[in-house]
Amino acid sequence: MTTAPVDVDSARRDYAALVGRGLHLDITRGKPAPRQLDLSAELLSLPNGAHTAEDGTDVRNYGGLEGLAELRRIFAPALQVPVEQLLAAGNSSLELMHDATVQAMLSKLPGAERRWADEPRVAFLCPVPGYDRHFALSARFGIELIQVPMTETGPDMDVVERLVAEDAGIKGIWCVPKYSNPTGVTYAEDTVRRLAAMTTAAPDFRIFWDNAYTVHHLTDAEPELADILALAAEHGNADRVFVFGSTSKITFAGAGVGFFGASQANLDWWSALVGKRTIGPDKVNQLRHALFLRDEDGVRALMRRHAEIIAPKFAAVDRIFSEELGGTGLASWTKPLGGYFVTLTVPEGTAKEVVRLAKEAGIALTPAGATHPHGEDPADATIRIAPTFPELAEVEEALRGVAVCVRLAAAERA
Repeated sequence: MTTAPVDVDSARRDYAALVGRGLHLDITRGKPAPRQLDLSAELLSLPNGAHTAEDGTDVRNYGGLEGLAELRRIFAPALQVPVEQLLAAGNSSLELMHDATVQAMLSKLPGAERRWADEPRVAFLCPVPGYDRHFALSARFGIELIQVPMTETGPDMDVVERLVAEDAGIKGIWCVPKYSNPTGVTYAEDTVRRLAAMTTAAPDFRIFWDNAYTVHHLTDAEPELADILALAAEHGNADRVFVFGSTSKITFAGAGVGFFGASQANLDWWSALVGKRTIGPDKVNQLRHALFLRDEDGVRALMRRHAEIIAPKFAAVDRIFSEELGGTGLASWTKPLGGYFVTLTVPEGTAKEVVRLAKEAGIALTPAGATHPHGEDPADATIRIAPTFPELAEVEEALRGVAVCVRLAAAERA
């Protein structure tokens, strides 16, 4: 990036003034704000004595590994999974991704020659910038992480197709296909089709399709995402895709419902194994969610209210960075139509220094490098901005402080 000269003395004075304000601001993680959680307060009074699902199941008892049909029916369209191929489970999609990884390690996947634990090497493709928890989960099990560049249409498919075709050790790819974490990109139809159709050296290759932000729109412009399950089946790769989703940022982040969608062969594999771990999910929680959300329209209405709270914060990111850094060449940033994050790109070699300076000034940012495997961004240029949790005034104050840190880091480096 071409940068305009920054007067180092002026940058140091601005930073000294920032430190002198004694700020205590935190924009580290993409959590719902308390006002967003309040939108689902009715859940605390549900199911209000009700304990029977639509099929007559007593939700207070054991059983029902597949989850309640009425809740699966609400989320099947948004997750692009037929109801009969969608399971509703515990409160987190992350735990389902963890389970999928563990089960693949310990038991042969459909189409596999052996367990992943018996393979000489297991690797995953990691589009970057990406989601740190995906990378940490894989690293926990000794999975090799191979970086793939993200583009404006999704992962660089020329790189993806070449790698998976020639390397049988590559067993999967992490994908956040809609409003991707942290760039906000929605995968183009051609990208999704190529993922579904590509030739892989590993017969048990899996796409971990974390559709976490499928209904998290910030505007009325709602980009369409191609149906990867249908496309994979169309191309003879029905078992290739694991779909994950949850209500975590729709209702209560700590008390939601996670979803897992896949082919019938994958579901049979999953159920046989997970059935050793649990006799069934929290169906009381699933029932109260079904009663509260009611249907697809209920979800959409709730998400519009979420957008009313957080869209001004995303607008503030663009406005303040434009005012403070626009035209300087010192930074660029994404302008997402949905999701929870903005990606800030600063001059190469300065991201860690920006985060350090911000911390010294009382502004907590996600660690530089968190968007890359093992926390190492080779360019040291990417910072994830999470504006949802603080109040708008705090977001604005933090962003102006970040801009001061960007200017100083660039000036000191120059």
